[in-house]
Amino acid sequence: MRRVFNWKLLIFGLLILVLAACGEKSQEDVVKKLGENLEKLGSYKAQAEMTMNTGQEEQKFNIDIWHKKKDFYRVALSSNVDDKGSQIILKNADGVFVLTPALNKSFKFQSEWPQNSSQPYLYQSLINDVLKDSEAAFEANATSYIFRTKTNYQTNSNLPMQEIHFDKKTLTPMTVKVLDKDNNVLVEVNFASFELDSQFAEDDFSVEKNLAAGAASTTTAGQESETPQVLSVMLPEYTAGAELAEQKNVKLENGSRVLLTFAGERSFTLIEEHAEVFPTLSEPKEVQGEIVNLGYTLAALTDKTLEWTHDGVDYILASDELTKDEMIQVAESVQGQLTK
Repeated sequence: MRRVFNWKLLIFGLLILVLAACGEKSQEDVVKKLGENLEKLGSYKAQAEMTMNTGQEEQKFNIDIWHKKKDFYRVALSSNVDDKGSQIILKNADGVFVLTPALNKSFKFQSEWPQNSSQPYLYQSLINDVLKDSEAAFEANATSYIFRTKTNYQTNSNLPMQEIHFDKKTLTPMTVKVLDKDNNVLVEVNFASFELDSQFAEDDFSVEKNLAAGAASTTTAGQESETPQVLSVMLPEYTAGAELAEQKNVKLENGSRVLLTFAGERSFTLIEEHAEVFPTLSEPKEVQGEIVNLGYTLAALTDKTLEWTHDGVDYILASDELTKDEMIQVAESVQGQLTK
């Protein structure tokens, strides 16, 4: 008896094979590919917008991110409202720096940044957070693979989780949402562009070149500082239960300094004074501490002090009693409350 060849069955079988080949990658497949991308990563440039809700008001930053293999980074942050306070995190062969070009000001950190903490705008950090979290949740939609992972913010325990969206085609980051304990989004980074295998000039990661980029604003600031200025003294809205006990005002040549003493179970001192424009080629101030993003500016955190500059004013917060988390919360809240 002659058998009849079933073309419909063959076509159906081929269709099943095609559909299987075009199916979604598994979590294991994507994690493996991310690891491979990390191993062969050479250089990249990216642009993103970061929205932060960690303080009293929402803050938005434009971010330019540069990386050159193996350990060179340049992260330039500027407010999308006013770029006078632009700051740059720089890592080169000489160390880790935070630069404020408008003031020709630089801090040099004895730090393992960026490896010592999660960084929502760095590709390497996002991949490492995925690779380290064996319990990461995973899903896919039409355009992206989404991971929900633990974070590693050593100076902020209120940001335990993050949601990372990787582009399906390139596995480069699209969106990162950093969540608090109640799943509220406190930090969101949206990538506008991401270019792999970028080219850089020899001095693109030098302190001198990046400070020189702010030469015009430095000159303006220097001219403004020739006449005494009135210091608008700011109070923190969060004080860890302490109350303002004393305010001392000290006259300076080009302005003033204010010392605010807060007394309570968690006592602390907040010093405010007009920011100084540093001379060209001045040595950076060395810090044995960590870089902290307060939502409106970058700060230098040590065990007992937190130091930052914002809107032409230098701030130093000092305490033997506040925890690092509490110091950050106090600093985040110094944004809008004037002394009477």
